[in-house]
Amino acid sequence: MWSSGAPGAPAASSSSWRTPPTASWRDCSATKGGDPVNLGTGEEITIRDLALKIQALTGFEGELRFNPAYPDGQPRRQLDTSRALERFGWQAPTGLDEGLRRTVAWMQGALASAGPS
Repeated sequence: MWSSGAPGAPAASSSSWRTPPTASWRDCSATKGGDPVNLGTGEEITIRDLALKIQALTGFEGELRFNPAYPDGQPRRQLDTSRALERFGWQAPTGLDEGLRRTVAWMQGALASAGPS
């Protein structure tokens, strides 16, 4: 993988986005002069820890290789999701671990139904 795996990344799952937008969401858009509103879980995880979680959930037995010769980039990324809660009463309904579990289960089901390639 690119980098040492140490940089942090914001955590979000696809099911975190299933709440439909409302008029109040559109009224707060940056194009109308509103401040940006971050959506996500507010959790942060390193790339290495995320890869290890995915490895465990998928049963991947291969070696995860990180290449520190490539730049790490921004060392930390964590979304401040407080505006979404304050302005819309919205917070991610699914945390990272549950979202990963559901995503892996969905992908495994999709691959199984597709049959051999």
